[in-house]
Amino acid sequence: MGKVVVGQTYLMERLIVGLLANGHVLLEGVPGLAKTLSVKTLANCLHVKFNRLQFTPDMLPADVVGTQIYNPQTGAFTTRKGPIFANLVLADEINRAPAKVQSALLEAMQERQVTIADQTFKLADPFLVLATQNPIEQEGTYPLPEAQVDRFMMKLKIGYPTRDEERSILDLMARTTGLPEARAVVDPAQILEARQVINEIYVDDKVKDYIVDLVCATREPQRYNIQLQGLIQLGASPRATIALTLTAKALAFLRGRGFVTPQDVKTIGLDVLRHRVTVTYEAEAEEKTSEMVIQKIFEELPVP
Repeated sequence: MGKVVVGQTYLMERLIVGLLANGHVLLEGVPGLAKTLSVKTLANCLHVKFNRLQFTPDMLPADVVGTQIYNPQTGAFTTRKGPIFANLVLADEINRAPAKVQSALLEAMQERQVTIADQTFKLADPFLVLATQNPIEQEGTYPLPEAQVDRFMMKLKIGYPTRDEERSILDLMARTTGLPEARAVVDPAQILEARQVINEIYVDDKVKDYIVDLVCATREPQRYNIQLQGLIQLGASPRATIALTLTAKALAFLRGRGFVTPQDVKTIGLDVLRHRVTVTYEAEAEEKTSEMVIQKIFEELPVP
């Protein structure tokens, strides 16, 4: 992936963590920061089926999951499967489509299945939704519903490259033909094997307690003597506890370790929690974001 995407090591590492931990990833950043390119490059590195969905305001749920088509000759309905039936699905600019289309992804993302009329179809394994969105302030966007956002294991905020990286991008990409391409080096069976290894990675009881305390501190900070009164409207759900454990295991695996450290949890924690903690209007008035709240919890909660 590094041969095609310059810099963005944070983004690429987190995408692989999502793939190994079997969790969907939401990428947020202004246009032109290689969000789509990174996802397409990841797909090119794998021997898997990849579909790209460009979300637009006039889309319908059937455009995502598929529909039943009536055949006048036979008088029967046939099922036409939608682009969701793939291993890697890139939902490009997901917040450009209205809520009913975003909701069409809910069953697929959580249950790994799709229901069309009265038929339920299992999705292929591995199945991963990698969605990109521009920041909400931009025109023509619909905020993602909470239920939708919670199904993403991680939300990544993509920033601008450094000056040196930008210079490398110019050398590599400022051409009309002969752009670099990644080649497939991993097949689905290897991904599933790696996931089995991740299941075996050791998490000490103290680290497990630390993860649970982190998530509980987003709901009841006063129990942990963290001064966040009136700032948190909604804390993280149990899904966050599971996601934090799995991503920490995947990160330890990528770093070549068979055990999880508290630092793994702190490294990945912001990506897992930033979209699951909702701040109050008072917090917004004081210009406090969910990231600031989570950062304060990380700073003040005792580390085992």
